[in-house]
Amino acid sequence: MVDPAYYFSYTPMNVAPEVAAAIFIGFSVALALKTAKSRGPRWLLILSVTAFSEAVGYAFRAVCIYWTTLGTFTAMSLFLLLPPNALALTNYKTLGEVVKSAYHSPQRGYGAEPPRSIFLRPRFITWFFFTSDVFSFLLQGAGVGISTQEEQRTLGKQTILTGLAVQLFFFAAFLCIASYVFFDRRFTVARGPKDVDSREAKRRLFRVIISTTLLLYLRSIYRVAEFVGGYGSKVYGTEWLFYVFDTVMVMASFVIYMQSFIGYHFQGHDSDPKDGIMVPMNRLVL
Repeated sequence: MVDPAYYFSYTPMNVAPEVAAAIFIGFSVALALKTAKSRGPRWLLILSVTAFSEAVGYAFRAVCIYWTTLGTFTAMSLFLLLPPNALALTNYKTLGEVVKSAYHSPQRGYGAEPPRSIFLRPRFITWFFFTSDVFSFLLQGAGVGISTQEEQRTLGKQTILTGLAVQLFFFAAFLCIASYVFFDRRFTVARGPKDVDSREAKRRLFRVIISTTLLLYLRSIYRVAEFVGGYGSKVYGTEWLFYVFDTVMVMASFVIYMQSFIGYHFQGHDSDPKDGIMVPMNRLVL
């Protein structure tokens, strides 16, 4: 065991990580219950699992206050750096389902001609961005592992930065496609319990997609600044910056997912065609 300041470059505050872990556990349970209650697709459980992973990360951070080792610090770093990437995956899948519904509707007929642009094909949106997310995830994870060796810290930092740069690029590309789909009237969304019509449903769903992606974007910018400065830098060594630009950004994303739950728009049954086109989830394939 060593002094926590050896790894953090400051002495981390007590209580804060315990509170954060409890909040994320609450998000995890609540989102799992919402998914079950709404009869939403099972891929929405990604949200619950991500919240639980965040809780594990903060639990390791709490442990590091009293018992800091290379193992506990590395586990904390992995669980706090990587899980939010899965939130982006949820957004990618959601947008892919919205696009898919427009080309597999009762009005246009199943197997209707797909969009000419490859960027608007459901498979492309889901799998292209999924692949980018996994690639970024692997790079960041590898970077954390490499950084545990003191003589390889520079290489580890560069690997993490590469992963974050990839993530930022694809976040921006995704936001461009999401904005196009939002303004294109061909793409509709099934009403949720709080929606008056499909237009309001679409606005609500895309507020979730765009706002959470922007929050993740801000978090990634902070992480880039943290790793560019490196160990002992002003950003790395200022704890409140971590809680504001990482913890709060991720928590705010979960609050948005809770307030406007995605599952209500993907309940696995036909809705009134005039209010939004959706089809049973078992008839949709990736």
